[in-house]
Amino acid sequence: MDNLQSGTDTLFVLMGAILVLWMHAGFAFLEVGTVREKNQVNALVKIIGEFGVSTIAYFFVGYGIAYGSDFFQPAAVLAQSNGYELVKFFFLLTFAAAIPAIVSGGIAERARFYPQLFASLIIVALAYPLFEGMVWNNKFGFQEAVAAIGGAEFHDFAGSVVVHAFGGWIALGAVILLGVRKGRYTSEGRVLLAHPPSSIPFLALGAWILTVGWFGFNVMSAQEIGGISGLVALNSLMAMVGGLLAALIVGKNDPGFVHNGPLAGLVAVCAGSDIMHPVGSLVVGAVAGAMFVWLFMLTQNRLKIDDVLGVWPLHGVCGAWGGVAAGIFGSKALGGMGGVSLLSQVIGTVAGVLFAMVTGLVVYGVLKATIGIRLSEEEEYIGADLSIHKVSASPNFDR
Repeated sequence: MDNLQSGTDTLFVLMGAILVLWMHAGFAFLEVGTVREKNQVNALVKIIGEFGVSTIAYFFVGYGIAYGSDFFQPAAVLAQSNGYELVKFFFLLTFAAAIPAIVSGGIAERARFYPQLFASLIIVALAYPLFEGMVWNNKFGFQEAVAAIGGAEFHDFAGSVVVHAFGGWIALGAVILLGVRKGRYTSEGRVLLAHPPSSIPFLALGAWILTVGWFGFNVMSAQEIGGISGLVALNSLMAMVGGLLAALIVGKNDPGFVHNGPLAGLVAVCAGSDIMHPVGSLVVGAVAGAMFVWLFMLTQNRLKIDDVLGVWPLHGVCGAWGGVAAGIFGSKALGGMGGVSLLSQVIGTVAGVLFAMVTGLVVYGVLKATIGIRLSEEEEYIGADLSIHKVSASPNFDR
């Protein structure tokens, strides 16, 4: 019976890892559909390249920092309990690798390739595991300190703050240091070129892949079959729909907003998906969907922050909202399961935002000052596909 239990848990987490791995295809196609055609190949190669680098960084360094264990043991030891610890690593790796995938969308169309891979290596090996370990493994007594101040530990079931806000706020620092795309604004600060999505079908495909995979991201965060909860699944669904409908209305039927709206809702519900009421999740998702549309327009048109996919509004701000919202809608007074504190949620969220922002500014600031992080003006004009990869997404051959 013990073997059956460990085998079932191993299969459960493995399925979750596969679903979240599938989400990386969603990140890729969401970026492919959003960037100009001359940068589509770069989007695809960046996402898969970053996943490879992230795997090495997390396997050899990051996982040990976060959880204090490693894989430098005989295979017979690693295979114990049906290899449960191995698939747990796989599952958590897919979360860690989401950080560079998030950043990728913000810095698209003008970032150098290898400096971005190096930044991904540093972030996944060192920065992300430190915060991950603080929240999910009580490193440095973080959760104890939060509980002593706020009355409860910081609750982030599936990573609204640990993954999404962390990635989004790193991206903000990177985007600011990288600067805007050439020709994006006039010298007076007016929008000169809007750069509409190159392929709505690819954008929509990416959004759908992410949406489907997200149910593995959230539900399988229980990490054992006995902890599976239909409440997590339904809360994810309701937040997704709330984000979709809010973005549909506030974004005035714009297909880019319509397909990003569900993602905003899902980002926000991660933290409290196991403790909120479905109606509360609907509200949380709707707020996130509307927030994304408004902040995307604000950053692009007024603040002149050239965040190509809007990853700071989508992941950074909606993720932070999700961390706080878990303390509001997770309370018993609003139909939730309780056991959370709004003050603790604010403390944990602010800690994640500050940690991520500093990480983004330091990592990309050092790279900018040393090897450079931006394509030359000529390379950017030609496009990252030809400048970096020497091939276009749709090469035209003479017949």
